[in-house]
Amino acid sequence: MRLRAMLIGAVTAAYLSAAAGALTVGERGLVIPLYRPGETAPLGVPETSDTVETGETLIFNVSDPTLELFRPPADMANGTAVIVAPGGGFVGLDYEAGGAAVARRLARRGVTAFVLKYRTIRSPATAMHMPEVHMREMETVIARARTGVPHEMPRFAGEANAVADGARAMAIVRSRAAEWGIDPRRVGMIGFSSGAYLAVDLAIGDKASRPDFVALIYGGLRTPVPPCAPPAFIAGAGDDEYQTNDPLLLFSAWRAAGAYAEVHVYERGGHGFGLTPRGMSSDHWFDELIWWLRSRRLMN
Repeated sequence: MRLRAMLIGAVTAAYLSAAAGALTVGERGLVIPLYRPGETAPLGVPETSDTVETGETLIFNVSDPTLELFRPPADMANGTAVIVAPGGGFVGLDYEAGGAAVARRLARRGVTAFVLKYRTIRSPATAMHMPEVHMREMETVIARARTGVPHEMPRFAGEANAVADGARAMAIVRSRAAEWGIDPRRVGMIGFSSGAYLAVDLAIGDKASRPDFVALIYGGLRTPVPPCAPPAFIAGAGDDEYQTNDPLLLFSAWRAAGAYAEVHVYERGGHGFGLTPRGMSSDHWFDELIWWLRSRRLMN
């Protein structure tokens, strides 16, 4: 029972964040399909949403990926764009708290923001929504957090499709940059948990799909990191029981490659501290991200 509880917690921990009280939900953004009808294989079950133990509503069984656009006020737009990739273990998507809420906050700072609803693996219609393959993956995650072995997590089921969706999203944003008032050389990605794995894969992968900068929030190590990897803002918590050492591993890999990186490891925050103020230093990660973007002249 203890292991099953930990596995449930591992999946739902990335969903603990919620929009800060000062933010309002407002209108939904423009939704842009990533593919034409029939280009992606259906999962055989309909896309669904469900509310988990934390109170967060998650999206499951995504087979038709999209981008949702959140534009800044015209007098604040600074030409920088960020694609937000929510977490959820490639099983569900923490779409509101780990996606739209972050995108709205970025838009209020002048950034043209997008939420990436990427493909997930098929999830059973149970209270846990926990496919067997992900149960096994989470056993590896927990064992790795305890022992440090393996050094790098094996690829997750569904990761390849999600990365392909991320690459398509990068191409769409850059191709329509003039339409949206974006500098095509200032298109970054912020990923949370599994979304951070997606962002790392793009950052160290094919140059054509590489973001111009990345923010990796409670994400995990992927290698090899090339010398031309984009600048990275890396954040996590020292009490994250699933990605215990990965912020430092990511930073070390970036620096060993000669690429630029900044790392923040907060004393407390767990896995999924998000935007909700909880009286911890990790409450300020978003402000520190903004300061980092300003230092790189990506924001005013």
